[in-house]
Amino acid sequence: MADVKQIIAHRVAQELKDGYVVNLGIGLPTLVANYVPEGIDISLQSENGIIGMAGVSAPDHIDPNVVNSGGVNVDIYEGAAFFDSAVSFGIIRGGHVDMTVLGALQVDQVGNIASHIIPGKMAPGMGGAMDLVVGAKKVVVAMQHTNKGAHKLFEEISLPATALRAVDMIVTELGVLEITDKGFTLRELAPGVSIEDMQAATGAPIVIDGEIKEMCMPPEA
Repeated sequence: MADVKQIIAHRVAQELKDGYVVNLGIGLPTLVANYVPEGIDISLQSENGIIGMAGVSAPDHIDPNVVNSGGVNVDIYEGAAFFDSAVSFGIIRGGHVDMTVLGALQVDQVGNIASHIIPGKMAPGMGGAMDLVVGAKKVVVAMQHTNKGAHKLFEEISLPATALRAVDMIVTELGVLEITDKGFTLRELAPGVSIEDMQAATGAPIVIDGEIKEMCMPPEA
């Protein structure tokens, strides 16, 4: 049985298109690289200065000089390129990243995202998120739907914003929501999850607009 993180990562990977330049945030989003659909060729970009990144290195295949933006050792594909942070953020700010996947502390119904600090408690850090969510053509939040039952999706975020009106899609273990001009619009539900379950776990109204599909599960689920 696949765990929650694998379920989310597998579904996010279905959004990848051939030829995409993709940035995967640290943590759960890095798992998306394990589920790239067959026949899809993407280029993974890391904001510390890599394009052509592969997955996390096996313990017996580590190059200590090759790490992603989270400091994790990674492999690279033939033809990969290395460059400084100025070039890397030029790629991001120049609109050359087709899709970025990241986690969040809070997201609201107009697409505002808070991901870098809980004042007085925790500061996971801004990293490249502020630039990525503004510069990437598509922004997907990949996260567990609640924090031990506490809402993470709201009518309005209460934590300091990382970016405003930036999020396009949210993928959780419960389903898939798109941010539209109507708010959190339900597109897919995970097997066994009802609309009522989704609404109870969300701190803002869920919009039903069109067909609701069943979210695809990873092979091991």
